[in-house]
Amino acid sequence: MFTIRGARDTLADLPRIETARLAIAPLQVTDAPALRQLTDDPAITAAVDFLPTPFTLQDAEDLIRSCGRGRDCFLGAWTRDGVPDAASRALAGVVGTHLRGAGTIEIGYWVGGAARGRGFAYEAVSAILDLLGERFPARLIVAECRPTNVASWGLLEKLGFRDTGEEGHRPGRRLLRRD
Repeated sequence: MFTIRGARDTLADLPRIETARLAIAPLQVTDAPALRQLTDDPAITAAVDFLPTPFTLQDAEDLIRSCGRGRDCFLGAWTRDGVPDAASRALAGVVGTHLRGAGTIEIGYWVGGAARGRGFAYEAVSAILDLLGERFPARLIVAECRPTNVASWGLLEKLGFRDTGEEGHRPGRRLLRRD
């Protein structure tokens, strides 16, 4: 569990999190090449509506810089099992956190092809949900997902999200909230 004292209404200073297999931290501009490599995948850019295809180095830098306002934060989930130094770690996935209005935080995520099906999304999102719940206990946590994205929908349900019955803001997505 995380203890955050004097938490402000910003995502700009989220701390680094270590899990059994991942080091999770807000992305830095120096991470842009790894972000571009992971994200420039049609399976990812087609599923995440705000990501352009192709996803360039400039797109990666712009996405990372968008976190400076404190309303959004993209965290990289880096593999750490058996890897002695940070320079050798691989970016397995990304979790986005977004302040929405006065009482809501939205999360979203994507995982690279080589890391899919290995439980990294569950591990990363679960750790971030614990952090957000501790830091922002009064905020509702939501996600948007296409019902046809069976893997992501199932992961969200496993993490305690339930379908609200409402359409999401993005085309073809439903709004889920965490109980």
